[in-house]
Amino acid sequence: MTERIPDATVHRLPLYLQCLEGLPSSRSRISSDELGVRAGVNAAVVRKDLSRLGCLGVRGVGYGVADLQIEIRRRLGLTGELPMVIVGIGNLGTALASFSGFGAQGFRVVGLFDADPAKVGTRVDRHTVEPMADLVEAARERRAAIGVICTPAPVAQETADLLAEAGVSSILNFAPIVIRAPDHVEVRRVDFSNELRVLGYHIHRRRNGGA
Repeated sequence: MTERIPDATVHRLPLYLQCLEGLPSSRSRISSDELGVRAGVNAAVVRKDLSRLGCLGVRGVGYGVADLQIEIRRRLGLTGELPMVIVGIGNLGTALASFSGFGAQGFRVVGLFDADPAKVGTRVDRHTVEPMADLVEAARERRAAIGVICTPAPVAQETADLLAEAGVSSILNFAPIVIRAPDHVEVRRVDFSNELRVLGYHIHRRRNGGA
């Protein structure tokens, strides 16, 4: 069994991968110092994180960029394409459904669902919006691993319950509400309002001399 990686490290791995992917194609090596600067992470933390993957840099030489990308993608489970469904095809859901970069990141949209009859049957990119009544069966048949919730808050919990019933193992929740899910379902929440409030705090603090 692969050794469990601490959550803090897992949260930094996508950032490292993004930095590596942003390097010129001619770059073959990178030091922990440079990767740390690009990622905004202390170099000692970078070295400790990468050592948990079995990646040990060579002093004065650094890490192989290609090998490091492969290993990070492997440990993040991004060696294939993880199927996902998007529920709630409003402005945000439509934008996500239209995003062309998921494939390169290891994800594949296999279904769009909405409760609004006016949206059912419409096309978004290459997908046709399907009714909520078909969500559980369709997500199960298509082996959806990830469910993305872009619904209004009042129906987000019900949507999460349906996704769990369909066998989805991970949920990304954009609805402005905390949802509950069974222990075997990983839930990540993206709340723009809360993030803006945090930014507001930092702006206020700086304007008041750091008080």
